[in-house]
Amino acid sequence: MAEWSPEHVVGESLARRLIASQFPRLAGAGIELLGEGWDSTVWLVDGRWAFRFPRRKVVVPGLQREIAVLPLLAPRLPVAISVPELVGRPAAGYPFPFAGARYLPGAEPFQAAPDEATRIALAEPIARFLRALHSIDPEACPATAGLPLDGNRRADMPYRVDFTLRRFAELRELGLWRAPASVRSMIEGARGLSAPAAPRLVHGDLHLRHVLIRDGRLSGVIDWIDVGRADPAVDLPLYWGFLPPEGRVAFRAVYGEIDEHQLVRARVLAVFLWSTIAIYGRREGISALEREAIAGLERAVTG
Repeated sequence: MAEWSPEHVVGESLARRLIASQFPRLAGAGIELLGEGWDSTVWLVDGRWAFRFPRRKVVVPGLQREIAVLPLLAPRLPVAISVPELVGRPAAGYPFPFAGARYLPGAEPFQAAPDEATRIALAEPIARFLRALHSIDPEACPATAGLPLDGNRRADMPYRVDFTLRRFAELRELGLWRAPASVRSMIEGARGLSAPAAPRLVHGDLHLRHVLIRDGRLSGVIDWIDVGRADPAVDLPLYWGFLPPEGRVAFRAVYGEIDEHQLVRARVLAVFLWSTIAIYGRREGISALEREAIAGLERAVTG
C-alpha cells in the first residue's frame, strides 16, 4: 500500500449529500472534481467553492489549524490563500470534518507549464509572499503561538537526510533518476548543519503542488494543513526546485538575507520533496507532474 493511500474517498454522490445537508443554499449546485492529492479530495461547487475532504485521519488536525489560523493570516499576505469559510462536520458515514474555501483560479505548475522567463518573473511575488509570512511573529498571537514546532521534522537534517536517501533508492528502482555521487555527498553533508534558525510562522509544505499560476502570475497558495512554526528555510524549496538561477537572484533581492545553512537546509528539502512528487506522479500515472518534478529535481541539484 502506498504511503498516500486514502482511508476515505469522497465521491460525487457523497460530496453532494454532505454539502446539501449542511449548506442547503448549495443543494443542487453544479459540482466537479477539482483535484486529488495525498491529503484531500477537492470538489468545486457552484463554480465558487472549493470543498476539501480529508482522505486520511492524520489530516484532520491540520484542517482544524487551517480553520483557526488562515482567516487571521489572509489580510496580512500579498497573495490569496485558501481560507476555510464553510465548515462541515462528520456525517453520512464520513468520519471527518471538511471545509469549503472560495475558489482560487489558477493551475499548478505542472499544468501551467511556465517557461523560464515566467519562472524568473514569479521569483519576486513568491519572495514578497514569503517575506510577509515570515515577518509574522508566531508568539505575538494566541492563535499561532500554539502551532506545532516543525511538526513534520522538515528542519531536522539527520532525519531528513535519511529520508532523502531512501527516496533516491525508490527513484533508482523506478528508473526515474539516479543521484550523482556529488549530490549524495551534498545531502550527507547536511547532517552536520548548525541548529535551525529561530522559528517563524511557516506554510510548512510549500512545494510545486501548493502554488497556483494564472496568466503567468502567482494567483494563490493552497493546502496549509502543515502551517506551524519552524526555521523559515522549510518554506524555501521553491527557491531551488522551481526557480532558475536568475530567478534566485531576483528572489534574494526581495526576500532578504538567507544564510548558507538555511540555503543548504532548503536545498535538501527541495531534493526530498521533488523526489517524492516524482515518485507519486509515476505511481499515480500523472506523467506531466512526474516530468515537472524531475525537471525541478535537476534544477535543484545543478543550479
